[in-house]
Amino acid sequence: MFTGIVEELGEVTAVENLGDASRFRLRGPVVTDGAQHGDSIAVNGVCLTVVEHEGDEFTADVMAETLKRSSLGALDVGSRVNLERPTAVGSRLGGHIVQGHVDGTGQVLARTPSENWEIVKVSLPADLARYVVEKGSITVDGISLTVVEAGPDYFTVSLIPTTLDLTTLGRKQPGDPVNLEVDIVAKYVERLLANTQGAGR
Repeated sequence: MFTGIVEELGEVTAVENLGDASRFRLRGPVVTDGAQHGDSIAVNGVCLTVVEHEGDEFTADVMAETLKRSSLGALDVGSRVNLERPTAVGSRLGGHIVQGHVDGTGQVLARTPSENWEIVKVSLPADLARYVVEKGSITVDGISLTVVEAGPDYFTVSLIPTTLDLTTLGRKQPGDPVNLEVDIVAKYVERLLANTQGAGR
């Protein structure tokens, strides 16, 4: 489990095509500190397993299904990525509960700068819109954010200077893809309500 608080801005140093998968090598001095084979690291919000670890770099295999359902397939050597290690039991939950299981992708639609923050508008797939509410939580490229406005096919978030400086959202431009993970609590509530209504018939 993750919290959506990005620990560092890493970099893709190699991409190897494995046919039905890809192997990424990524640099991240913070997240690789003490990393071992089999550990999990979230890369732009996607939970990946460490295959190898050497120095400040690690490799991870990404299956075709993950490449299809996330924006990781668009990464290339030199791409910057948000990195986060799983939260430790007993530590503070700084963001919200994030599984690292991407629900879909959106695109940056617009950026509106202000003196002390920036509003970013992101497209929202129709099947995810019902889980996104004003003042609710959403994960964008692995970043826990608060929804400012929830439209039928878009949402907006307000980014403080720290988020702009230390994550990929400071660099994303209109048209760029982003990974989206909606609040897991909303999905559980929906399923429970559906089961309850079905049992009452």
